[in-house]
Amino acid sequence: MFKRILLPTDGSELSLRAVDTGIALAARLGGAVHAFHVVPPFPSLSYLVDIIQANQEFYLAEAVGRAEGYLNEVKQRAAKAGVPCESSHKINEQPYAAIVEAAVARECDLIVMASHGWRGLNRLLLGSETHKVILHGDVPVLVCH
Repeated sequence: MFKRILLPTDGSELSLRAVDTGIALAARLGGAVHAFHVVPPFPSLSYLVDIIQANQEFYLAEAVGRAEGYLNEVKQRAAKAGVPCESSHKINEQPYAAIVEAAVARECDLIVMASHGWRGLNRLLLGSETHKVILHGDVPVLVCH
């Protein structure tokens, strides 16, 4: 059934609860998980190129370091449950697109991710990456909240 489960995480408590759900499901089904984090790119303004270049390098180093921390947390949780776990991150300004691409590239048959529960105007203005993954992907999504 579900043998390769993608676990997108942003390091939040809510996403870690979804990670735990995905790991528990993989453990029951004898599957494996792939932890995934999307690093937002550094915003740039073309007229500040010299200043931005130095800040971009610092930003990317810090963002990738945070990503590795988030992914290591998932690896530790998976190891504790005896579930094989690989991980990766990708720099992309559209997290939902990177998640859909990762699921296809890793041949995942399920994505387990959190819904941050935005309501009202925030949901209308900001949208939901989880909702976008459901709309744009072909892999089933288990939404945890």
